[in-house]
Amino acid sequence: MPEEPKPTPTPAAEAVPAAGQAKPSPPAPVEPAELVRFEKVTKSFGTGPAAKVAVQDVSFVVHDQPNSGELIAIVGPSGCGKSTVLRMLAGLLPHHPPTTGEVWAFGKRIAGPSAERGMVDQKYSLMPHLTVADNIAFGLKLRGVAGSERRDRAHDWAKKVGLEGSEDKYPSELSGGMQQRVSIAATLILEPKILLMDEPFGALDPKIRMQMQELLVKLWREQQSTVFLVTHSMEEAVYLGDRVLRMAAKPGRLVEKLHLPRPDEPPDAMRQHSWFNELTQELLRRLETDAPASGELPGSEKWR
Repeated sequence: MPEEPKPTPTPAAEAVPAAGQAKPSPPAPVEPAELVRFEKVTKSFGTGPAAKVAVQDVSFVVHDQPNSGELIAIVGPSGCGKSTVLRMLAGLLPHHPPTTGEVWAFGKRIAGPSAERGMVDQKYSLMPHLTVADNIAFGLKLRGVAGSERRDRAHDWAKKVGLEGSEDKYPSELSGGMQQRVSIAATLILEPKILLMDEPFGALDPKIRMQMQELLVKLWREQQSTVFLVTHSMEEAVYLGDRVLRMAAKPGRLVEKLHLPRPDEPPDAMRQHSWFNELTQELLRRLETDAPASGELPGSEKWR
């Protein structure tokens, strides 16, 4: 007798549960991976009775945000430990390691500086004897990248930060804003997963500062890095920050974590809205009065 055809098995995904059986539950959403963790971190300088506590018992977690990144603005009065937090995350002496507690990045305790955590501050840190292109490409040179590739990538980044045509100039021939553009390009060309910025625009005049803020938003969207930005400007924190960490002093401590929408207009246009001014004034009031955590900033719902 001819062999009967075998029945085609039903694919598991299309299987129908028998009567009385519950339907299978949908898969649970995947929790984003932890990118940064501060766990009860305290940092003191000195020993004994003369020791000065820079930050005390600081804890927060930042998760990876694939295809978008996140910008965390850190604000607080002078002496509250904002830069100490940033430099511990960078793994820089003498701020690193913490006195007590743990600082983690990418699931590992931070042991020191890493190319995965790029740093930009307001001192520019450019080498005066190198041209714009060579300053931008310097990190690639240390990595052993071939000269032709370094030049191509450096010229590409010079164009991205608005310095096309200035590649052969030296730092002394550049304005402060242009030097800061070189610093940002020299850091981002290395494609750090975490970008650390300590008052990067603090020395710039207001107009150039807003141009740099707009440039940072543009590059951040392209790079999709997670950015930590220390700033004394409440407008800058509100405009740039997906999240604002508000700190207080004596001792430095984390008081409040605020979530804000992303900017959808240039900074000069955003500042024309009354609700934007409400946001910045309320954040300033909380900072100056050392207010306890007070919840969402009034006016942020209008932004959304």
